[in-house]
Amino acid sequence: MSSLRKSRVKRLLKESKFPLTIKSNLTDPRITELAGFCGYDAIWLCNEHVPTDWTTLEHTIRAARLHDMDTLVRVSKGGYSDYVRPLEGGATGIIVPHVESVEEAEQIVSWTRFHPIGKRPLDGGCTDGMFCAVPQDEYLENSNTEKITILQIESPEGLEQVEKIAAVPGFDGFLFGPGDFSHRIGKAGQVTAPEVNAARKRVAKAARANGKFAMTSGIFLPMEELAAEGVNVFNTGSDVGALREFFDSKLSSVKGTASKISKAATPYD
Repeated sequence: MSSLRKSRVKRLLKESKFPLTIKSNLTDPRITELAGFCGYDAIWLCNEHVPTDWTTLEHTIRAARLHDMDTLVRVSKGGYSDYVRPLEGGATGIIVPHVESVEEAEQIVSWTRFHPIGKRPLDGGCTDGMFCAVPQDEYLENSNTEKITILQIESPEGLEQVEKIAAVPGFDGFLFGPGDFSHRIGKAGQVTAPEVNAARKRVAKAARANGKFAMTSGIFLPMEELAAEGVNVFNTGSDVGALREFFDSKLSSVKGTASKISKAATPYD
């Protein structure tokens, strides 16, 4: 009988290595499979800003498993079903956006961890429990130790409480959101402004001081510099960003030639 899958990200962190992730806004399973072929350790799937239905999400998670690639689903801000459903669909972990208080962090842990850590409702008949094909104690243990819960800090309010939030047991790491943080302080898009850099460093320091990892949403500075700050999970970009760069590059490379030869071309009637 097959055993439950273990997290690749967690395994690499235990080996003092730096997991590399890619964000997908398009959530086509073929994009996830391509990332797996390329060797990514995890793919970040967004359900906060992207209207992906649950069936498509499950297919995308399934494509990642073909390559032993973790899936981290950024959930919609909501109730426990919004947080648990990706896990039951086989996701390795979830990212909860806009966390701003100790009470909220404790609630998230309670919803996403089984007893004795939390109060997550029990099923086991879904993908993550191999449809009841494994003993229940094995399922509970795997869910509490191999599944990943990440809290996103992306506001001045969240930053103000970050040391206290970091001390809450039961979650695994922080993801700092420089885009929303820069927006909230009136410097939208200035992801390396001094105040944003200071906030990112503070989040990473709080994470590491409490035995948790720090994840970056992008590589805005040299990796060596970010690693020195305490970052140890690196998101390298996104599918939409890569496609935009590719389209721009290809169009720019042929526009001049197309314009030149069009002057000598015979017009069509």
